[in-house]
Amino acid sequence: MSYIIGIDIGTTNTKAVAFTDGGDVLADANFSYTAFTGDDGVYELDPTSLWGAVLKVLSEVLSRTSDRKGLAGVSFSCAMHSLIAVDRQGELLTRAMTWADSRSKLFADRLKASEAGRRIYQQTGVPIHPMLPLCKLLWLREKEPDIFRRAAKFISIKEYIWWKLFGKYQVDHSLASATGLFDIYHFSWYKESLELAGIREDQLSEPVACMHVETGHRVDGLPGGVPFIIGGSDGCLANLGSNAVKPGETALTIGTSGAIRMTTKSPAYDAEERIFRYILTPDLYVCGGATNNGGGAVQWFASNLGGGRSVEDLVQSAFGVADADGLVFLPYLLGERAPIWNADARALFFGIKASHGQAHFMRAVLEGISFSLRQVGASLEETIGPIKHIYASGGFTHSPLWLQMIADVFGRTVYTTSSADASAIGACIMGAYALGVIPGLDDAAVRMIRIKDSYEPKQEVYGASYATYTELYRRLKDLM
Repeated sequence: MSYIIGIDIGTTNTKAVAFTDGGDVLADANFSYTAFTGDDGVYELDPTSLWGAVLKVLSEVLSRTSDRKGLAGVSFSCAMHSLIAVDRQGELLTRAMTWADSRSKLFADRLKASEAGRRIYQQTGVPIHPMLPLCKLLWLREKEPDIFRRAAKFISIKEYIWWKLFGKYQVDHSLASATGLFDIYHFSWYKESLELAGIREDQLSEPVACMHVETGHRVDGLPGGVPFIIGGSDGCLANLGSNAVKPGETALTIGTSGAIRMTTKSPAYDAEERIFRYILTPDLYVCGGATNNGGGAVQWFASNLGGGRSVEDLVQSAFGVADADGLVFLPYLLGERAPIWNADARALFFGIKASHGQAHFMRAVLEGISFSLRQVGASLEETIGPIKHIYASGGFTHSPLWLQMIADVFGRTVYTTSSADASAIGACIMGAYALGVIPGLDDAAVRMIRIKDSYEPKQEVYGASYATYTELYRRLKDLM
């Protein structure tokens, strides 16, 4: 039985999984790393550490599979919105500025308020926000002019890994469509964005389809003829790896951040500029929104207000109380992306009473993260159509109680699949499609995705708290 290795390069770790054409996981591995952060909005990763992480998880997965001859290919998923500057020799001039880096906030605010910003959203499919490589380029040109002048290429994390593998600068349509620099209707770099950023087209990588294949890699110990599939972004591939491809089928992910997405046949336009539109294939787009504050907010609470208790213990205690008893949490610790797209948004607890204990605060954190995703889901439904079912992925799927909360908050059935690492599985499926192992992406649901558990909504118990949640931001945003 043949298998494909899917590698997902994330903000906190890189994961790999060996996945068969029959839908079985043969082996997996992961490797974590530390971000470089600062009070001035810095949130960077070391590209050389990421390259080392890719090699490590690839080696570990191969060592845990008994048949290397069965390896059909290696396919990639990667976090979006990163930016790295390199010189003519490919040497690093910067670390990787990640989606969470907010130093370009002032430039994003100016652009968002302009007619050019509205045109860019229309053509590139992404709301204007400091996460965008476009906005990072504006910041880099003004704040680091020497680096900007010396840069021969501006690339992303996956492009750096691809260059290390093949000596080529190529970017898949999926990641390109998350930059603010790519025309999602013509599948080419968008001239107005390039002119605004002050860069040339030859300073960006060659755009290729997510099914693009290369051979002749530079990895020791791996047969030279093994094909590598460039794959897509973690968000788009999470839809694929969660079985959320057909109309109304919706993927919801909570990891460090969070997101909710639908797959459509065309890039649905939102006049209020709340949702993104990313390319999966020429015939499939992934539309939705991401929150900055998912599991990272839980970890923040545990580290600062948890009294030394573990995350698992705190989450369990949160479900030991009936509800948050009127306590509402806005989770905007890192500002916020969808649907408000406000880097100045700030977190707060509202409605504190003397009777509230640690469990109520933890419960409010979980509810606040869930409410933020419901708010994004409402934007999706207004733009695209109703949510039918929710397919959950990410670290939070280890908590059945939180999964039940999502079902109750949305009033929809929530499913989990046999593997929580939907982005890596999605990379495997894209690889299988690129290599002709499966005739179409719709076939993945039948052949490769298995439902593990389901959670039916029990009752609507969050209506009042959700209403307070949405009203709080409306009233307080000017103070933020």
